[in-house]
Amino acid sequence: MDLITNVLYWLSNGMLVPDIIFLLFFFVKSLIMIGGFYGAYITRTKVNVKLNRDLEKSDVEQFLRSLPEADGKNRLISQLHKIRNAPRDPAMLEKLLGDYEILADKELGQSKLLVKIGPMLGLMGTLIPMGPALTGLATGDVASMASNMQVAFATTVVGLIIGAVGFITLQIKQRWVADDMNILEYVVESLTNRH
Repeated sequence: MDLITNVLYWLSNGMLVPDIIFLLFFFVKSLIMIGGFYGAYITRTKVNVKLNRDLEKSDVEQFLRSLPEADGKNRLISQLHKIRNAPRDPAMLEKLLGDYEILADKELGQSKLLVKIGPMLGLMGTLIPMGPALTGLATGDVASMASNMQVAFATTVVGLIIGAVGFITLQIKQRWVADDMNILEYVVESLTNRH
């Protein structure tokens, strides 16, 4: 029995360094995501408000002709260009809607990953050093206990920050996707009914 518990102890302690490396990787990834999210927010406030206003004022064909150039930064405009250039076949228009949903889900997947993996890695980083910390407490080695507790609390905080960034960006991006899908479905429905 001692052999099994020792193997488990060594395995869990061996996971601390990879856990911290993954935490740092996902922390940097979350910082990069914040930057990209801010850029997307600026782009959306400029472009999407104008798109909604133009769509309310004109019919769909005129709206599609007056689209701004697709620069690759705004996924909605790129998809509207694809719809404008596609044949007016209802099946093709539905496929383009489905393609947009797949792309949007792929982008949302990054935020979903952070929501799930951040707290998991933080919890692992909390529990792994607790064993040596408790051993240090039992043997009277307070310095070792304090060092392990510091690692435990730091990994928890970093994991929660990663999860919070993922959660906040996920909530806002889901609203953006719903807004984009509303516009795309309206355009596709209007084109389908017209032809």
